[in-house]
Amino acid sequence: MHDTNASRASFLPLTASAVLVNPVGLHARPSVKLTQCAKRFAAAIEIALAADGPWTDAKSPVKVMRVKAPQGAMLYFRVAGPDGEAALAAVIGLVHDGFGEA
Repeated sequence: MHDTNASRASFLPLTASAVLVNPVGLHARPSVKLTQCAKRFAAAIEIALAADGPWTDAKSPVKVMRVKAPQGAMLYFRVAGPDGEAALAAVIGLVHDGFGEA
């Protein structure tokens, strides 16, 4: 028998935030790294500069670059999908690492 509650639970939105530490903020190179990371996952991944949005698709490099987050900004992530926990851990890790630039 299939447990529908268990499958629904895996698709509940997960959220987390991280401070943008790389010196020049979320410019072209980190935006591309973020979208490349996000595209590895089936989950929907969104980014925002405020906990209540507006939310931007983290799998779109153009949309992510439009966020224009400066160094020190708090980045909020919202993730939903079958691999949401892994996706959220990956994008938060990327931000904490300064996108390899810090």
